[in-house]
Amino acid sequence: MSKLKIRVDQDKCQGHARCKSLAPELFELDEYGNAHEVGDGTVPAGLEDKAWLAQTNCPEIAIEVTEE
Repeated sequence: MSKLKIRVDQDKCQGHARCKSLAPELFELDEYGNAHEVGDGTVPAGLEDKAWLAQTNCPEIAIEVTEE
């Protein structure tokens, strides 16, 4: 089974934090409220749906989900 990785484009993120509210296990916020991926962005097994949900709900389209 392929692993998913997430990456937040810091140039696009505007700090809406929808990803953090939808998938708190996968995203952290910096001191300005902008999101970034937890660790190296690897999505733990069982949280794949949350990764796709966060990507779908990002108003700035700042979340990239890739399969490895």
